[in-house]
Amino acid sequence: MGPRSRVRAAKCQMLVTSFFVLLLGLSMATVAVLTYFGAHFAVLSRASLERNPYKTVHCWAFYTGMSLAGLLSLGAVLSAAATVREAQGLMAGAFLSFALGFCVLMQVAFWGSRNPTQVEDAALDTYDLVYDQVVKTASRVRQQELVAIQDAFLCCGKRSPFSLLGRSDAGLCQGEQAARQDCLQGIRSHLRPYQSVLSTLSGIGLALTGCALLLSAFLWFAVRSGRSLDRKGKYTLAARAHGCQPQEPGFFRHSQDGPATRAPCGADAAGDSEALGGSRTTDTPLRPLSCRRLPSACRDP
Repeated sequence: MGPRSRVRAAKCQMLVTSFFVLLLGLSMATVAVLTYFGAHFAVLSRASLERNPYKTVHCWAFYTGMSLAGLLSLGAVLSAAATVREAQGLMAGAFLSFALGFCVLMQVAFWGSRNPTQVEDAALDTYDLVYDQVVKTASRVRQQELVAIQDAFLCCGKRSPFSLLGRSDAGLCQGEQAARQDCLQGIRSHLRPYQSVLSTLSGIGLALTGCALLLSAFLWFAVRSGRSLDRKGKYTLAARAHGCQPQEPGFFRHSQDGPATRAPCGADAAGDSEALGGSRTTDTPLRPLSCRRLPSACRDP
């Protein structure tokens, strides 16, 4: 496979990778928005506690997800434009965006492997604080927040050794609510699918950004070395030879009085100057002026 074939294959792979990276960025943005504004997560974040352990994690996850989605989308757009236009600056910007996205994904994957249950523990701690304050103080505000959490997760009370009575409080779960599942179990079962989705997206993101980094670096060096597909070289404007005039279309070539006169060009100019009395030396022959092969080349009428 020749150099041009490798560059052509890398271009196709870059376009496909950019498309999937853009889809990944949109998916991460969607998950971040659903996580931040979803009813299940927002009701835990709105709990008016002096120390809400879930609110900090909630805001951190949203801003990280949106920043990562922006970096991936920007890198995908820049890489696609740079591949089509063969622009070094755009490709360098795409490489930088992919590098930052790769670093963020590595940090998220590392944090997820070290603290796999941190989000779940923060949500359970928030519910425990609200539940214990309702049982101890019977606060009206806390009771409304507890009811909102239980209605969002379709649960009631908690059955845990850490609760006061070791069972659901009878005053909080009455009627149809008494048949609901334990809130600790309900919160766990609702958060674990989100954690699985985020882990999957992080793994896919690491693979795609790593591939995009290699392809963008290869294409940047290929464009810099001139091994592009569409450009055959650099074109420069050359000055027209002295006395040459651009050829005019046939419609303007003749005037009403007769054919238009032109300045002599090349060898004809040399011959005319000799006929007019000019002299030339025998030692150094006079080279005729050459007209460049341009669309405006000099021709005889």
